[in-house]
Amino acid sequence: MLFWSVFSTAEAQVPVPAKCSPRLWETAQREGRATAIVEFCPRADLSGAAALSDKAEKGRYVYEALCAAADNPAQKALLRRLDELGLPHRSLVLVNAVVVEAPPAVLEEIAQSPVVCRLHADPPVRRPEPVRYNVQGTRGGPPMLAWGLSYMRADSVWALGINGQGVIIGGQDTGYDWDHFALRPNYAGWDGAAADHNYRWHDAIHALNPLNNDTTNLPTNNPCGLDVAEPCDDGGHGTHTMGTMAGLQDTSGNPIGVAPGARWIGCRNMERGWGSPSTYLECFEFFLAPTDLSGQNPDPARAPHVINNSWGCPPIEGCDPSNFALMDQAIENLRAAGIVVVVSAGNDGPACATVQNPAAIFEGSFSVGATDFNGQIAAFSSRGGVEIDSSGRPKPNVAAPGVAVYSSVPGNGYAFNSGTSMAGPHVVGLVALVISANPALAGQVEAIETIIEQSAVPAYDTVDCSGVAGTAHPNNTYGWGIVDAVRAVQLAQQWTGTAQPIRGEADNGLLLAPNPFSEFLRVQWKPGVARPTQLWVCDPLGRTVFAVENPSFPLEVPAHNWPSGVYWIATDAGAGAAAIKVGR
Repeated sequence: MLFWSVFSTAEAQVPVPAKCSPRLWETAQREGRATAIVEFCPRADLSGAAALSDKAEKGRYVYEALCAAADNPAQKALLRRLDELGLPHRSLVLVNAVVVEAPPAVLEEIAQSPVVCRLHADPPVRRPEPVRYNVQGTRGGPPMLAWGLSYMRADSVWALGINGQGVIIGGQDTGYDWDHFALRPNYAGWDGAAADHNYRWHDAIHALNPLNNDTTNLPTNNPCGLDVAEPCDDGGHGTHTMGTMAGLQDTSGNPIGVAPGARWIGCRNMERGWGSPSTYLECFEFFLAPTDLSGQNPDPARAPHVINNSWGCPPIEGCDPSNFALMDQAIENLRAAGIVVVVSAGNDGPACATVQNPAAIFEGSFSVGATDFNGQIAAFSSRGGVEIDSSGRPKPNVAAPGVAVYSSVPGNGYAFNSGTSMAGPHVVGLVALVISANPALAGQVEAIETIIEQSAVPAYDTVDCSGVAGTAHPNNTYGWGIVDAVRAVQLAQQWTGTAQPIRGEADNGLLLAPNPFSEFLRVQWKPGVARPTQLWVCDPLGRTVFAVENPSFPLEVPAHNWPSGVYWIATDAGAGAAAIKVGR
């Protein structure tokens, strides 16, 4: 493909090219070049992953399918041309994209390629700052150290011998102080005597962020530097979140982590608090198939079971409905690979419809609101429904402790922070406990999420949000309720995995998810798609075994008496059906 010279000094002011983000084009015209996320098409078909029961098999299947989608002559020719033009670029297999900084002429030519779907802007994004919050309560003053552990009954689960053992937690944040007293023993790169950071750490920060307003462009402006070869935290936020997930204890022996038996790996996605869509996607890519420190030899077998995301990308900083689909695709692909994606709901409450930023807004994100130690929703905690994309999607999924949370900070210190950034890690730790309680759940994302939702303690509000009553269950304040580790573990231990989706999405609006038990199948419907008036289920011989008129969703379909086999679920709302495999 022919490109204009990248060394042109005068670029014509031309209309925004088709497939090019207006913000990207504006930046390129103003600055003479801009960083773009070039999304290729078509997307990989990952539907076959749903039929795989083993997490490692899911991960390998998804990774190989994504690599195959990117292995086409036209796409490779475009990348070779970028090399010829001396334009460094980073591939993102997870979303079949490439990140490149280029002048307007090159961006325009890239946009003309039939193999390119969209050129997205890659502006900086800032993480939510911890919230300053009044911690006075009705239980005799401020909460005890790490009060959330006992509130969600994690300590009662430890007494059963379940503490997250056998689970790998991934975190992307400001980085991590891996050598911290509370974090080093559970760092997956530490064997008790020496550290090996290959496959356990990735740094997505390759340059200083201009929003930090440095007077010089020296890597030493960042306390960690750039492209660092071992975990380092340049903002303190990440170390605090990891302590809540998998930390051991403070110097006085007080526990701080929900899953002190889990191991953790990490990725730095922000430079002193500032990130960008490409740095978040790069960390997501690392978790799909961790690499060595040179970024080579990806291995999906080393992927974590769950990822914490205590950050958000607001519209003012570059994320808007025009580019939501890229990050949404990343999350769905990770889920297909058997990885739970937990996201903090945001600190924009108490108004309704304030769960408004990626990645918390997406159906595939397990979004978490924050409560105080009296079980009340925190004033700052964002509420649903999701209206930024006109979906009306209910959020958050659940709520967890997020006020005055005591955890680790860099330099072997400890501190209290508040925010949904602190609530999300409690749920990540709970995912680890659930998998430890029943290792067969590893990779079963829908089942894990359903267990946590169904075991949550219902909580209600006086405020109605987005047409959902505060007294409804679930609601747009607490979701399904406040997480309870004992109840979740009990449900996890009963899960048999007898009903699993084969094709979990139809051409119409049908979505399937297995109930954590064999008795029921949960059927959902895509937001924004016209609802059916009839739904029916056919057995392997084509006989109707269940039917309902004017179904309301989510719908629980009884399956406890069904013989083994493949069942088809269909509606009168367009073509297509979804399949479920039932086995005893």
